[in-house]
Amino acid sequence: MAEFFDTSSDRRIAFHRTKGKGPGVVFLGGFMSDMEGSKATHLEDWAKRQGRAFLRFDYSGHGQSSEAFAEGSIGDWFADAREVIEQLTDGPQVLVGSSMGGWISLLCAKSIPDRIAGMVTIAAAPDFTENGFFAGFSAAEKAQLETEGVVLVPSDYGEPYPITKRLIEDGRDHLVMNDPLSFDFPIRMLQGTKDSAVTRATALGLLDHLDATDVRLSFVAGGDHSLSTPDNLRMIVQAIEDVLTRV
Repeated sequence: MAEFFDTSSDRRIAFHRTKGKGPGVVFLGGFMSDMEGSKATHLEDWAKRQGRAFLRFDYSGHGQSSEAFAEGSIGDWFADAREVIEQLTDGPQVLVGSSMGGWISLLCAKSIPDRIAGMVTIAAAPDFTENGFFAGFSAAEKAQLETEGVVLVPSDYGEPYPITKRLIEDGRDHLVMNDPLSFDFPIRMLQGTKDSAVTRATALGLLDHLDATDVRLSFVAGGDHSLSTPDNLRMIVQAIEDVLTRV
């Protein structure tokens, strides 16, 4: 059974917390995903076997948490993640950010650097609202966004994505690829070569943009966006363990 945490903005966040030794590990999921996905639950099982503190949660508008997805924004989900880390974990944490969770992890690291021990990104998608969705919109879709406030974008994972004007405009207030990203903790990045949502160029761009002494980017041949096969899950665990040995 999930537990619930009320944020300072009165959003009710669902979470599962495993107690154990630190540094703890926090899983940050992707856009329109939830904490019941295979990566989050696999890492929870790993953490329990290791006696490692672990936390997975749903952003507002996702999974079992409160609010409507279409009313949310990057700023809201970043605020959720920051409060969850500050209030539900002890000491520095290793953030594991999947897709949008990679962007949120970078925002958290800039905002609360003393609480971050390391980072693992999985198909990180920094600034995707601007460089992905908005940049890919046709003139007609941009006009629709302006007049109707939302554009429905097809998804490979089920229901279309409702891309709102607020999501795009708020995303511009939280871009990370235009400002310095200087971190003194270990970072491991995983990227599939067959990812249809995040390009290799995005991964390389983030690698080049990061100002950090201990960063490695690994390409997974044939890997898709989710990187959820048994081999992929083992690679994610290995990346976390590598970070933990260097903390």
